[in-house]
Amino acid sequence: MAGPGGVTASAAGTDALPLSGATTSGLHNSYDPGAFTYLAQALDTGTSMIELDVWDDFFTQEWKVSHSNPTGNANNCVNASSASQLYTGGANKDLESCLDDVRLWLGAHPGHGPLYIKLEIKAGFQATFGMSPAKLDQSISAHLGGLVFKPSDLLDKPGGGQYATLDAAACAGNWPTRQQLAGKVILEVIPGTVEESNPTDSLWTDQEYAGYLRDLHTQGRTSQANVFPSVHNAQAGDPRSRYSDTSLRPWFVVFDGDAATYLNGSIDTGWYDTHHYLLFMTDAQNVPPALDDVNPSTADAQARVTQLAKAHATVASNDWKALPDVQSTVVPRG
Repeated sequence: MAGPGGVTASAAGTDALPLSGATTSGLHNSYDPGAFTYLAQALDTGTSMIELDVWDDFFTQEWKVSHSNPTGNANNCVNASSASQLYTGGANKDLESCLDDVRLWLGAHPGHGPLYIKLEIKAGFQATFGMSPAKLDQSISAHLGGLVFKPSDLLDKPGGGQYATLDAAACAGNWPTRQQLAGKVILEVIPGTVEESNPTDSLWTDQEYAGYLRDLHTQGRTSQANVFPSVHNAQAGDPRSRYSDTSLRPWFVVFDGDAATYLNGSIDTGWYDTHHYLLFMTDAQNVPPALDDVNPSTADAQARVTQLAKAHATVASNDWKALPDVQSTVVPRG
């Protein structure tokens, strides 16, 4: 269960596991004020993942955080400048304030295990209008700084030098241990629901960020990137085969899709574990037999996280906001 101050409790020995060797629980849409008055309260559950829905408002050059309003903020982030202000003041602030909240909270809870931040770019990037992957990275660097475990960190070999691609680094098992990543943030980005349903959008977030990351590496500037792009939606085989530009494929080592689809018998999820890839399984409650969306019993929810761990999930995403014993779960993967 969650320890004092939201420190994540781990099963015996899990602190020594590499990041890719553990399974944790994560909160879907944790920015929703209907779920938590303040984002810090979501973090207080001991969860290992929060999710932020992001809109690129190119009129104001701001990253807005909301479920459905592309030009306004609708969230539980505040303008805190110290940890004592995380539970007070007006909410509905921009992405940078949400990141500030995370930084301040982690500073007040130094024992917390590595925290995933899942960014859904709802309508995709608008690089033509200034809202590019590079601008997103600038915002992250300015507000999270050295807390971020970056793609370049995965590339760095312990004895010096770098792996050629993220795929090579992951397959070599180059992830640090959870203990080494305590207090750190790992960001993943997925295409948004609006983008994926827009027939005029031919360059989705996953491809755009992966291409940007690939190009940075070619230029010797990989450390500029703060985010791991995800291959979105469950698919049998190697889902990266969907990218006709084969040069993008080695820059994906994170995968994100529906838990029930991953567990329906058509997908070898062990493939992700064998290659040390990170696998985010969403809507954990919908794996048959379905559980309550928000408030299942602790025993049932715990059993579901354990089930997804055996199915090689890295994160079991859910909306179980009132189950800190479940949110703070860390178990061996596989």
